[in-house]
Amino acid sequence: MRAIGHRFRVYGCQNRSIERLFDLDDAPRGQTGVPAPDLPLAARMRPASLGEFVGQEHLLGRGGSLRTAIEEGRAHSMILYGPPGAGKTTLARLLAVNARAAFEEASAVNAGRAEVREVLERAQHRRSTSGERTIFFLDEIHRFNKAQQDTLLPAVEEGLVLLVGATTENPYFEVNSALLSRCRVYELHALDTEHVLALLRRALGDERGIPSAPRVDDAALDFLATRSGGDARTALSALELAAETVGPDGAVTLRVAEDSLQRSAILYDKEGDRHYDLISAWIKATRGSDPDASLLYLAGMLEGGEDPRYVARRMIVLASEDIGNADPRALEVAVATAAAVEHVGMPEAALNLAQAAVYLALAPKSNASYKALGRAREWVREHGTPHPPGHLRSAAYPGAKKLGRGQGYDYPHDRPEGVSEQELMPDDAAGERFLELSEHGEERELRKRLLRIRSARGRD
Repeated sequence: MRAIGHRFRVYGCQNRSIERLFDLDDAPRGQTGVPAPDLPLAARMRPASLGEFVGQEHLLGRGGSLRTAIEEGRAHSMILYGPPGAGKTTLARLLAVNARAAFEEASAVNAGRAEVREVLERAQHRRSTSGERTIFFLDEIHRFNKAQQDTLLPAVEEGLVLLVGATTENPYFEVNSALLSRCRVYELHALDTEHVLALLRRALGDERGIPSAPRVDDAALDFLATRSGGDARTALSALELAAETVGPDGAVTLRVAEDSLQRSAILYDKEGDRHYDLISAWIKATRGSDPDASLLYLAGMLEGGEDPRYVARRMIVLASEDIGNADPRALEVAVATAAAVEHVGMPEAALNLAQAAVYLALAPKSNASYKALGRAREWVREHGTPHPPGHLRSAAYPGAKKLGRGQGYDYPHDRPEGVSEQELMPDDAAGERFLELSEHGEERELRKRLLRIRSARGRD
């Protein structure tokens, strides 16, 4: 509340819409105007140069396009995509340092089309009066809907502004393809533990860091660096809280660090790439018969708030696609799990999902049915819908016998072992073999039976 009160006191709200907490025209562009000493530690420690920046070596190597754009001021429209605390906002501001351009900053959380139009009007004024370019940094760009993004499109296309969008969501899912095609996408990675640790140590010794910093145990620093999930902002905020808790004469121990961090946020987007990456990893781990990996990815999805019904549906698919008749009970287990999830609900349904995940991971594997269906469908795509021979066609309607439907059908139950030698394939598919069973699990016995049946029918 102190910071909010400060904003009202400095920028005021008299005779202004209550929807605007402060007027950006009164503050440093893109900033709230809070004095530097009052900023949170993470904001005070924001790198002022590439030399202070840690991580993202895959983007900032010598000769790379992003590093060149920052060092030489050759800005271009881009989307910075990555997890929280990876340095997206910092890179955008470093880009503006050498760009010899005006820098406009907004967040899609509280900016609408009207605010965007104001930015574009100022950019047009600069261009027409002084020729100065404008870099428009739009944080959380994925929060803009299609209409809002369309407002930006002409300005970006014609070069009125250089757009730098930042997002934690996969831009290929969340940003209009037309706008995306005019931007370069840079994917940032979560910081490594050693990167976060370096930032924490810098905060304890830098003049911008924690004043009169208390003693901080190495175990506490290691814990904050490891459990922050690669998010520098989370780690620095927890360190600041820990230091305020113990005071300058205290000591930040592991217990204090645990209390300050509480629990690292689980990063998971139920409609974005983490959703697809984790379910893909779960399927592949389960198919690969690794129950430990299967449980780990399942836990990641559940902790992230994934819909357990979605996981259950994927289990049903996997039971037929990857296990099949090597263990027919796998499908029963998966279907029963889906029913249990519907009846029980979370959090207890996690136990049902875990039991099923272990069973599916340890079950013998076969994709014979999956591959056989693929071969059959390929044949249909090439040759068209199969035309069954007359003796297999339905004779259950009036006049069918006059058309010869069903005549000459050899009833298998009248034959030894219930096997008839009659051809059951269409004429143009006679001799085709789609099914090749494996030697895994119960499919081994089915394979032996298949070979006996084909032999008895003269189809070997």
